[in-house]
Amino acid sequence: MQVSIEQYMQMVGQNAREASRFLAGASTFEKNNALSAIYTALVNNESQILAANQIDMTQGREKNLDSALLDRLELTPTRFKGMLQGLKDVIALIDPIGEITDLAYRPSGIQIGKMRVPLGVVGMIYESRPNVTLEAASLAIKSGNAIILRGGSEALQSNKAIAAAIQHGLKTAGVPENAVQVVNTADRAAVGQLITMSEYVDVIVPRGGKGLIERITHEATIPVIKHLDGNCHVFVEAQADLHKALPIALNAKTHRYGVCNAMETLLVDAKVAEEFLPRIAELYAEKQVELRGCLEVQRILGSAVKPASEEDWYEEYLGPILAVKVVSGIDEAILHINKYGSHHTDSIITENFTLARKFLTRVDSSSVMVNASTRFADGFEYGLGAEIGISTDKIHARGPVGLEGLTSQKWIVLGDGQIRQ
Repeated sequence: MQVSIEQYMQMVGQNAREASRFLAGASTFEKNNALSAIYTALVNNESQILAANQIDMTQGREKNLDSALLDRLELTPTRFKGMLQGLKDVIALIDPIGEITDLAYRPSGIQIGKMRVPLGVVGMIYESRPNVTLEAASLAIKSGNAIILRGGSEALQSNKAIAAAIQHGLKTAGVPENAVQVVNTADRAAVGQLITMSEYVDVIVPRGGKGLIERITHEATIPVIKHLDGNCHVFVEAQADLHKALPIALNAKTHRYGVCNAMETLLVDAKVAEEFLPRIAELYAEKQVELRGCLEVQRILGSAVKPASEEDWYEEYLGPILAVKVVSGIDEAILHINKYGSHHTDSIITENFTLARKFLTRVDSSSVMVNASTRFADGFEYGLGAEIGISTDKIHARGPVGLEGLTSQKWIVLGDGQIRQ
């Protein structure tokens, strides 16, 4: 008998809740053993997974998916090795579950503390990147959570191949296969069910385009960990070492275009604009990056730059386009970032320690950097092993979300017969 989307998702939710109870009580050894078994299964199935990804890539080109989407979709041998390294890093991380902090005696003789515990069941909705399937699953397992994964239709074959290896590893290790479930339908109604199943799902993590995340944020009845977009900035301050600024500004934009921590707006102090802009524009030209600048940038660079509109300062291009603006100093740079930015990642290039401290304090973003590329804003580079996403919210988790972001704390009380007087 064919079941409805609602019935199917209810079954998925029930299975996840049951598996979460097993994981909540699993030891670090059991969880690491499961992750090691997944690693072995992935290695043994690398050729099948890459072949499945090529099917998705071929179909994506036939559907005329844009270059940024295809870049996020592609799973090369190098990226596959990166996935495996991320999994190894998660295995090596200290297990946060069961950690007791702030243990202190009260006058009554009882001890009060806090214990770190899993959230329970995580619902993950994502587009394009098949590596997210493994990243999310590994972090969920290590933090004692079950996870329901709903990937985009464009990565269906890749996700199915990766998920098959994950579930084979779980089964081999004696962990319930339903600890990681991939929703097997592309029907959008499944998403509507997932984000409202509060009896089974404890948190939703959307990862993808702004339209997807806005929909989830507006319709979910479950807490959401999210960021809407990644309009990241690099500010070249007047006292910047230009030998540092040039490679940082180039890397932040061109290392990878279709990622949320790529720079989308370059701000340059007026005092160094005449010297810096022609040099960086030459480097961008070699990478075929289109520049859109303010009037002062246009004056300095001439035909090498197009006029920027007001909308350009808000834009997340996810491609080889960069907005460039000359500012009068750090105060204007901070005002611009806080007005137009997405509170994701912003960096200042300067040798002035006082101004660096000011930038760190006043820029309202989840990651703020000094003399470093915005491309460092991810879980792997932050030592989290992998990340389930990046949050620009200010409650529970902010910035790259790793193991600790998938946990909560509960109060514990240790007594020896005390009663309330």
